[in-house]
Amino acid sequence: MHRFKMIASGYVFFIKEKKILLSRRYNTGYEDGNYSVPAGHIENGESLTVGTCREIKEEVGVIILPKDMRLVHVIHRKEDDIRMDFFFFIEKWLTEPKNIEPEKCDDLSWFPLDALPPNTIPYIRSAIEHYQNNVFYSEFGWDVK
Repeated sequence: MHRFKMIASGYVFFIKEKKILLSRRYNTGYEDGNYSVPAGHIENGESLTVGTCREIKEEVGVIILPKDMRLVHVIHRKEDDIRMDFFFFIEKWLTEPKNIEPEKCDDLSWFPLDALPPNTIPYIRSAIEHYQNNVFYSEFGWDVK
């Protein structure tokens, strides 16, 4: 029997004054021109929180600590592969986010939670809506009948 592997990714909801930080993907080969929240893949040997903290520092230059992260939503997602997406709300951060990777992101902006850009990646929009409605788990991309 063959065991399959899932890709795990950590995402962060930076929210202030009812606005959420979104980054527009650029020149990555995946969802270019569309908005996401700061995120990244967890590498082999990393815990979910440590890997997410690393990715956030790499993408937006903010140092966050695992103790300040609160898991608020999980998506079991199917695309070309199977993914588990973990969304965290950050209680506090010390420095303002900035675009550290302009070769992969051409806009980093705050948007009202109730007025996300139309080109927000669909599963990201879904996760934000679920977070706002206190729904902890969802599935996306599965042909469930």
